[in-house]
Amino acid sequence: MILPIVAYGDPVLRKKAKDISEDYPKLSDLIDNMYETMYGAYGVGLAAPQIGLPIRLFLVDTSPFSEDESLTDEEQAQLKDFKKTFINAKILEEDGDEWAFNEGCLSIPDVREDVFRKPHIKIQYQDENFETHVEEYDGLIARVIQHEYDHIEGVLFTDKLSSFKKRLIKSKLANISKGKINIDYRMRFPAMKKKR
Repeated sequence: MILPIVAYGDPVLRKKAKDISEDYPKLSDLIDNMYETMYGAYGVGLAAPQIGLPIRLFLVDTSPFSEDESLTDEEQAQLKDFKKTFINAKILEEDGDEWAFNEGCLSIPDVREDVFRKPHIKIQYQDENFETHVEEYDGLIARVIQHEYDHIEGVLFTDKLSSFKKRLIKSKLANISKGKINIDYRMRFPAMKKKR
């Protein structure tokens, strides 16, 4: 089932999400619905706060990046096969020289900006079977994980922009929160929620 994606301005996007346990109600259905929602919106990642749930759950599928011809065959292969569910994740390390990449977010449609992030991460998480893993990632995979991880920490990519860039996109963000935007996937807007 495709769920509505929460738009910029909703307080749930600013909450630090809570850990969940194996007995979280209908977790496998939720994960399936989140994948369906992400694919329906042509995303490469989706975090639970983006569908209104302040829990530490996000998913990543970097296969759309694998078609980038500027990447090596090895990088394309890595991206094509990377699909994972992260539960109760904790980034243990981020290192390397920060690099810029143009990021967007399903909760902030039509806003794309260069964001600087470190290229290497070490992360501990549980999979959908609640088995614990500690893994290291680099490059685009690390970046997508960092972006989704920020969501469960209550952080948006726009928070990482300079104050000048933030001023430039201020009216766009206000329009998004009011639902004054054309999008081709289901969204829930904070301004609409208050009217009910």
